[in-house]
Amino acid sequence: MPEAAPELAAGLREQGAELVGADEQPEGVIVTGMFKKLNLTEVLEANPQVRWVQLPSAGIELYSEILQRFPDLTWTSAKGAYAKPVGEHALALTLAALRGLKSRALATSWGTEGGISLNGLRCVVVGGGGVAAEIVRLYKAFDTHVTVVRRTSEPVEHADVTVAFEGLDQALQGAHVIALAAAATPTTRHLLNAERLGLLADGGVVANVGRGSLVDQAALAQALSSGTLRGAGLDVTEPEPLPETDPLWGLENCLITPHTADTTEMVVPLLRERILANHRRFSAGEPMLGLVDPAQGY
Repeated sequence: MPEAAPELAAGLREQGAELVGADEQPEGVIVTGMFKKLNLTEVLEANPQVRWVQLPSAGIELYSEILQRFPDLTWTSAKGAYAKPVGEHALALTLAALRGLKSRALATSWGTEGGISLNGLRCVVVGGGGVAAEIVRLYKAFDTHVTVVRRTSEPVEHADVTVAFEGLDQALQGAHVIALAAAATPTTRHLLNAERLGLLADGGVVANVGRGSLVDQAALAQALSSGTLRGAGLDVTEPEPLPETDPLWGLENCLITPHTADTTEMVVPLLRERILANHRRFSAGEPMLGLVDPAQGY
């Protein structure tokens, strides 16, 4: 991320870092280009002394192969670093879906009243990271009941209930809102399918700020077209960009934003803070932020 380079470099030097090239025996590798192509495998193969690799994104499925190839390194990501802007966007998509704001934005006449309030609804948040926790915090400001579904049942702050993935179907039964903020892994692919969409309350809404692969988009389009769902707000799709011919574009109850829950302008300072914090921890031998489990892929 070129915009971050000068201030990031200055901050690292202030912390005592010596910035060197890939051919100068680095102890750590900091990847700052968001999803840019980099022959990281080649760099790591040529530098067996490297102990730490910092990745720039929260979702790291694009690095899954290299994680498996170098499982003994300390890998850190930006997970949790972008929680506030992404959580904010999830709330905006949720409210837009509940209030039917896409159809009103397209309207050229007064129309009829519509929409429902988030206050008092039953919500399910899927994910156990910083973004999910921020969504929970924001939803609770609306006097909602929030169930978090994550890998373990370890409680999430502010959530009314926290369950492991095995409890997902029960959590969805009769829920009004589902927000997706989980990682993309083989086990989470199409986690929200036709059967699970059918468990939601009539007129439920979906907000996805995690990864497009979490949702069976054909099933989602069908539920939105039939009116089973009131609406959906998607910041992520499969694939990206979503083709202009995809039926989701034509639905007045589906609002799509182009993966902009965290824009470059928002991300640059947050990524810089994460890198500087992890460099301090690396230098001091302390536990690092955003640790990645290569076996789990997140």
